[in-house]
Amino acid sequence: MVHWTAEEKQLITSVWGKVNMEECGAEALARLLIVYPWTQRFFDNFGNLSSPTAIIGNPKVRAHGRKVLTSFGEAVKNLDNIKATFSKLSELHCEKLHVDPENFRLLGDILIIVLASHFARDFTPACQFAWQKLVSVVAHALARKYH
Repeated sequence: MVHWTAEEKQLITSVWGKVNMEECGAEALARLLIVYPWTQRFFDNFGNLSSPTAIIGNPKVRAHGRKVLTSFGEAVKNLDNIKATFSKLSELHCEKLHVDPENFRLLGDILIIVLASHFARDFTPACQFAWQKLVSVVAHALARKYH
């Protein structure tokens, strides 16, 4: 089990309280698909992903980005029980969607970039440390059902 300090919890929740799920979610997922184009294979039903402009303007990317951040919010609410929180989602991504678990780490790293760019003043090194720890724990929890 991961140990969170009171300061880490405070840093995570204070930034999370300012996040616009739609905007940050769309940006994070779009960046994933643009920077790591091989991840697009998991989104072949999203339509046009042929260019950065198409990806950024794609309503399915926007909607799924919001969905991803909404799920991520469950980790923020359940910091002491992330593994159980993501158990069903891990099973879905492993057994049905066959998503490469490395993508969870990549998306976590991109989320850090998005948060740092949106909340630069609040995103101190201590805050980044707490968020890096969180995205690592979430990626590990999502990859848990993989063999």
